Amino acid sequence: MSKYQTLLNILDKIRDESIETKFKQKYQPDKADIEKVNQARSRAFIHLYLLVSHGILDFTEREHFITDGTQDGGIDGYYIDTDKKVISLIQSKFRTSQSNFEQKHITLEELLSMDVDRILNGETTDEKGNDYSGKVLQLVREIGKIEDVARYKYQVILIANVDKGLKLVANKLFGKLPVIIFDFDKCYQRLVFPVISGTFFNASDLSIQIDLSNKNAGSKISYPVNTSLGEAEITVLFVPTIEIAKILTKYKNSILKFNPRSYLELEGKKVNIAIRDTIVSQETNEFALFNNGITFVSNETSINERIGQKSKAKLMLKNPQIINGGQTAYTLSKLLQENDYSKAEKIFENKEVLVKIITLNNPLGSEFENSAVQLIDKISTATNQQTTVSSADRRSNEKKIIELQRVIYDRFGLLFERKRGEFGDGISNGYIADEQVIERNLLVRLYYASLGRISNCTGKRPFLRFDDVEQLVGDLDSLDRIYFGYLCLLGMTNTVSIHRKRGTFVKLLFLIEKYKPHNISEYKEVASSAVKALTHDWEAFISFGERKNPNLISTFIDRQSGETITHFNVGGWMVSSHLMDDIRAYVSQEKNEA
Repeated sequence: MSKYQTLLNILDKIRDESIETKFKQKYQPDKADIEKVNQARSRAFIHLYLLVSHGILDFTEREHFITDGTQDGGIDGYYIDTDKKVISLIQSKFRTSQSNFEQKHITLEELLSMDVDRILNGETTDEKGNDYSGKVLQLVREIGKIEDVARYKYQVILIANVDKGLKLVANKLFGKLPVIIFDFDKCYQRLVFPVISGTFFNASDLSIQIDLSNKNAGSKISYPVNTSLGEAEITVLFVPTIEIAKILTKYKNSILKFNPRSYLELEGKKVNIAIRDTIVSQETNEFALFNNGITFVSNETSINERIGQKSKAKLMLKNPQIINGGQTAYTLSKLLQENDYSKAEKIFENKEVLVKIITLNNPLGSEFENSAVQLIDKISTATNQQTTVSSADRRSNEKKIIELQRVIYDRFGLLFERKRGEFGDGISNGYIADEQVIERNLLVRLYYASLGRISNCTGKRPFLRFDDVEQLVGDLDSLDRIYFGYLCLLGMTNTVSIHRKRGTFVKLLFLIEKYKPHNISEYKEVASSAVKALTHDWEAFISFGERKNPNLISTFIDRQSGETITHFNVGGWMVSSHLMDDIRAYVSQEKNEA
């Protein structure tokens, strides 16, 4: 499945959200009417931007900001960010084929159709005197109602491919407003990938508010701590469990970036059952006693107890991340999702959880960032003692591992699962298929197999050494060999599960050496043909190996028949140091004979 097809799956899922709304007819046309289906997908494309970039989960709320239609002044959507004081004006160009989506550019005429100056100046008609649509007039009214509008900045969002020439003049066309471009590649990286991995928000965009509604809401302990990065502060308090459930339901993997595990990988653990039982079966607050709590890291923490509501307070965390207690948060979110809100409120009523917030006062950025990440990783490792965390789990957040994931996705559309379960959302929602996800240990086995290091493929839990990762990120030839081997493995086994059989990886190495084409676009077709020819090829290759390695041939007398039997030690040959040379010699011989 291509990245473009994954995009279509996401857009169709967004269209399905309209079924229970008054907009159903617009987004659910007859499937046979391809033109209207594409129009609906075009609008859903703007929904996707609003969902991922601004975290608007509700379909109807997103629809409010979509202006696409006749007399729209060239503006397809907008968003007024009251927190950041930014007004975004959006033009989107959805293309109905993969080739057009990745190659077709927006035209100068299409850019000039955006009446940015007129609309921001409060005009209600275009230059010809025609009234703007009701949605555009709605935008004009909403800007006019902003009391501190002078503090707001404006930006133009182009969700389209823009050629170099237009990029140079784009901001001049809109009165020197900043122009942010989402070309096809950025759409795949910044819109599609976050949806299938459950990471809708960048860390810098995460700000959450928590209601502290018990009578001791203001009770907390704060303690300053000196670290190698300067002063940090630890804040400890009890928080209503329903507020934690809301947070993880909304942010999912985005708030677990420094946690060694992902949102859906937390499912099915025994500890989750105990957490659930304590919440559901108890009407009193034993949960606060039994649970170890949740640990956040934050760049800025503030608690306001004067919010005009008796016995309530607000806790604000800037750039929060859960580094311990992910299972607790996950289980609470599942309970919230499984019940309607009124029932959930009763289940969670008067039940609290201990929350520890580690505030790193220095802003993340420049040289501080790497050191801060290392400190957070150490805190995460130290606090994740309740459940065993493997070395591979701990290493999943290393910068080079994250970069490797990006390179593999960009080049092949393949999803390298650096954290177990991180693409569970994408699979469960039907955005992607199982075979699009390559489990981290399988990727490592394929890497070593492609190098001829077969003995490294059969260990229980192989994982790349850091120097291997560093080399692999920039080694496109090795990545191509891994990808072709993976396609062959899918054809051989029709499964994506890990195979540790030595023979499987030798066969993959053989197929890579003999069949891997130069053009990536040919990989799938060639891999399919190679697997079909494997039985014949393999028998011929074994015979070749037997002739080349007489030292691995033994003879013995069969006790029953009395016949002399020769045996070629295939297993020993497969782990021999000259296996790769033999494969290459065989492939060269085949080519010469052809």
